[in-house]
Amino acid sequence: MREYLADLHIHSLLSPCAEIEMTPKNIILNAKKLGVDIIAITDHNACDNVPAAIEAVTLNNLNVLVLPGMEVESKEEAHFVVLFEKMKQLNEFEKFVKENMSNLKNKPDMFGAQFIVDSDDNFVAEKEELLISSLNVELVKIVEKVNSIGGIIFASHVDKPTYSIISQLGFIPPDLDLTAIELSPNIKDIEKAKQLFPSISKFPILTNSDAHTMYDFINGPKTKFYLKEPTFNEIKKYLKSMYNQ
Repeated sequence: MREYLADLHIHSLLSPCAEIEMTPKNIILNAKKLGVDIIAITDHNACDNVPAAIEAVTLNNLNVLVLPGMEVESKEEAHFVVLFEKMKQLNEFEKFVKENMSNLKNKPDMFGAQFIVDSDDNFVAEKEELLISSLNVELVKIVEKVNSIGGIIFASHVDKPTYSIISQLGFIPPDLDLTAIELSPNIKDIEKAKQLFPSISKFPILTNSDAHTMYDFINGPKTKFYLKEPTFNEIKKYLKSMYNQ
């Protein structure tokens, strides 16, 4: 067992709220500089830049694990990060997301552009669908879908006053089959957070940067995992062992 540093909530320039500097290659190169062993690219309701990040690791001969992921917004306007072992699983989940997305088109001047790039950060396309909108599916169904594919799902930034499960529901349902929960970079004291939000106490707690800029990624919180090896299955096993029944 050894310590691995992870940031499992990073937005690329595909998310309209992220800066253009957040390219897959730039993210993985900075991960290496920072000593971050495991990352996840988790754009809003889309995953088009994940393959570029995975390929960039190989092309640059870096020892960084990129987990295929996405941040989704439920019908209740609560955010969740989903992670998978393989792109094949994420692609299956992406179909589910597309089936439940609105038909709204993005307005780049209002919301920001949504860029898809390759592993060398070359422009590929601009996504037309508005990604920062809620899906027409309840959070319970999202959790069920992720678990049925064998993924990891955690509630994003549960302490935030907007777009979190607690801000929308007031608590976390005790029977909701989440893998973990995430605290935002605003929270410095996890024990105090447990007092403020008692319903989080049973869940493993993650701290990630939720980076939308490179400054966020460099300076934001990370999570330490103690694993036999840096793999999706080891992370999932570790989180399961931290669950408080």
